[in-house]
Amino acid sequence: AAITATAVQDGDEWVLNGEKIFVTAGKRAIEDSDGFVVVWATVDKSAGRAGMKAFVVEAGTPGMKLEKVEDKLGIRASDTATIVFEDCRIPYDNILGSPEVRKIDKTKTEGFKRAMATFDATRPLIAAMALGVGRAALDFIKEAFEKEGIEIRYGLPRHKLIAIERDVMDMEANYKAAKMLTLRAAWMMSQLQPNTLEASMAKAKAGLAVTKITQKAVELMGPLGYSRKFLLEKWMRDAKIND
Repeated sequence: AAITATAVQDGDEWVLNGEKIFVTAGKRAIEDSDGFVVVWATVDKSAGRAGMKAFVVEAGTPGMKLEKVEDKLGIRASDTATIVFEDCRIPYDNILGSPEVRKIDKTKTEGFKRAMATFDATRPLIAAMALGVGRAALDFIKEAFEKEGIEIRYGLPRHKLIAIERDVMDMEANYKAAKMLTLRAAWMMSQLQPNTLEASMAKAKAGLAVTKITQKAVELMGPLGYSRKFLLEKWMRDAKIND
């Protein structure tokens, strides 16, 4: 894991050093509110993955500063920041979980397993967010085509369809495949079943699907798809973060 931040115990405190990049809502958390950030840091480099621990750092803590805010392609409603920690002292109790460095076996460790479990839970959510953008783009172009009298003839053989019909059907097939994978991964999570593979598949498929769907939607709408008068161009920019 590419975790370079370190945490060293000093009496009843932890001292953090390093940086956390691409922090979602980082500026809002530490400058625009009384929030906090969760930081993964290494407490024992010799322990490998077992030395990874999570810490809560509250806004206003000395030694934590906002380094920069990214100027992004999409998802502009949410800031993305770089946060630097320089001899940042936090209370000992701000560690999430046990401070003990305990190996479970040769390949799996408690801290690393917790980090991966977080991904297993959030990847279906990211996939669902992507699906929402894809569904919006599909609905938009289908409504636009309907207003122009263009009908999508679902019952015909593919060789009898016009190009627009084939494109829309391909987009819908991609969307529905991603949706089924996402529902499966989310259901397994709700049933407390291991879903590492399914969560990864759902995010990968949904991210690629929504990128293709929104790009094709912009193309099918011609100049109107490129115009900021409509949300299509925004959805295309927002979609890329999921891919």
